[in-house]
Amino acid sequence: MNTPILAFSKPAFRSRVVPVIVITDVAQAVPLAHALLAGGIDVMEITLRHAAGLPAIAAVARAVPAMHVGAGTVTRPQEMLQARDAGARFALSPGSSDALAQAAIDCDLPFIPGAMTPSEVMHARDLGFGLVKLFPAAQAGGVAMLKALGGPLPDMKFCPTGGVSLANLPEYLQQPNVAMVGGSWLTPLDALAQGRWQDITALAAQAVAAAA
Repeated sequence: MNTPILAFSKPAFRSRVVPVIVITDVAQAVPLAHALLAGGIDVMEITLRHAAGLPAIAAVARAVPAMHVGAGTVTRPQEMLQARDAGARFALSPGSSDALAQAAIDCDLPFIPGAMTPSEVMHARDLGFGLVKLFPAAQAGGVAMLKALGGPLPDMKFCPTGGVSLANLPEYLQQPNVAMVGGSWLTPLDALAQGRWQDITALAAQAVAAAA
């Protein structure tokens, strides 16, 4: 494996809350990006769980340069190249593999691999990554798990995702080894489907206030 020079430990975006989004209609992407920006969030993770994911990333990258758009649920090496070519500025995965990490390095795309156990975190560190996605965070033990990992692995940072909400995000962000959190509550499916962008702006503003 090549030297992993893309350890994603200092993201360029300001927000410590990363919306995790499933877009099923590409037309939702640009107004959603504007709604999140209006609420103070300058990053969005558009997952590849739906065929509209890559075109949505491309639409945001083209039309909303102030938004740091990333590709989520990247699970196959070829998806890394597709995400980069669509305009994604970074990629995230629920897990990791050597092939996926190498694809990120080859594509020159910052990557946050997923991990759930100490061994997986250590493997990501061995590959050169200083930030991993703790997923699914709630099932992995949540804040208690992060505290436990902080002792033996103090040099690692985490983006807990899965079970994070407006109610518990302050406790997560208070942990010294948490760089940011990911969550899907900021973009409810009904609000997306109905184009209630003001609701999403309000949810984003609440998250920013809770994270302060």
